[in-house]
Amino acid sequence: MNRREALLGLSAASSSLALNPAAWASRAVTKVAPKPFRLSATQDALLDELERRTAAFFYEQADQRTGQVRDRARAEGKETRRIGSIAATGFGLTGLCIADQRGYLPAPAIRERVHATLDWHLHHAAHEHGFLFHFMDIESGQRLWNCEISSIDTALLLCGVLTCRAHFTGGGIEAEIREMASALYDRVDWTWMLEGELTYSMGWKPESGFLSSRWSTYSELMMLYLLGMGSRTYPAPPRTWLAFARPYINYQGLHYISDLAPLFIHQFSHAWFDFREKRDRYTNYFQNSIVATRAHKVFCIDRGEPYTERYWGITASDSQHGYTAWGGPPLMGRVDGSVVPCAAAGSLPFLPAECLEVLSSLHATYPQAFGRYGFVDAFHPQANWYDTDVLGIDQGIGMLMAENLRTSFVWNTFKRNPEADSAMRLAGFTA
Repeated sequence: MNRREALLGLSAASSSLALNPAAWASRAVTKVAPKPFRLSATQDALLDELERRTAAFFYEQADQRTGQVRDRARAEGKETRRIGSIAATGFGLTGLCIADQRGYLPAPAIRERVHATLDWHLHHAAHEHGFLFHFMDIESGQRLWNCEISSIDTALLLCGVLTCRAHFTGGGIEAEIREMASALYDRVDWTWMLEGELTYSMGWKPESGFLSSRWSTYSELMMLYLLGMGSRTYPAPPRTWLAFARPYINYQGLHYISDLAPLFIHQFSHAWFDFREKRDRYTNYFQNSIVATRAHKVFCIDRGEPYTERYWGITASDSQHGYTAWGGPPLMGRVDGSVVPCAAAGSLPFLPAECLEVLSSLHATYPQAFGRYGFVDAFHPQANWYDTDVLGIDQGIGMLMAENLRTSFVWNTFKRNPEADSAMRLAGFTA
């Protein structure tokens, strides 16, 4: 089961949380002001090691010719499965920009890989109105699992593409990178995926047309809507920003906008778009993610042992019984004492001290959970279960958010794309 299939089963329940649009603007997120955070040398070294190992994943577990990144790989490498994910590739392109900035990999190799990735996706990957298949064979590009042409996963890919366009500013191969990045973004017909409505379909299949499920409730969808509004070629109307529901959850006095979905929905769009110190007519979404992360921490600890201040965090991930969408609040799935490191890593900018406490403790206490590419996707020490895989999107969100905490590099790079600034203005964001 993939991430979106696991979440679709939650969509019906989320409708019970929806408020009418007139009420959204009057509901304020609980105020939790972020404070400047200074990393200790030990904390910075841990994040540097996590990022360095994730950079190795994105370089080693991608095809040299197509640039497609594996959806998952063995935690110690030596992977032979050929399932590529355009979402993982989007994280990977951004990860290569971080690796270039930090010198984790040779600069010529990074530029050659980025160039090959953009060239293949622009000139060889099958697409429909610019949107791409969710999963493809990393070598042949063949569609896998009868999967959909995916709206959100194309958005994740494009976030990586546009990060590359903003980062590589030189001539020669870097100029070609910028040209191909613009072509990939500009060919996407966002109005087509709207299908005549104001919310996006989750995807399209050649055999049956548009999926009936829509991106109609707050989640990781913000990047999708902003990229559509910012387009220079096929822009979505600004009123699409007002069309998706923003239901509220109240847990232990913590009040915030959320769908009934795992913690990653409060992380993914924030990896690229900088929502700090700005708000639209509804809320400050960075503050909203702070509250959502705090509520999730309290939720985990409320579950009792083994969850503590130093051991918490559940989001969509592998489990002992396969891939699952679990977490809370409210309770989703059978939370069994497992921990998912990317839950804390992906929330580093929101609760830095608390998330670093978790990551430092996991790193020191469970060395068997830390391998060639960083933490395994999930583990349950009491059951003596340690995942043998890492997942591209989970390693990716941890890497990007670690770098944003350290230097704001991804935020500062991505915002140099004029379309990003235009989209946020059209959505009504003000300081």
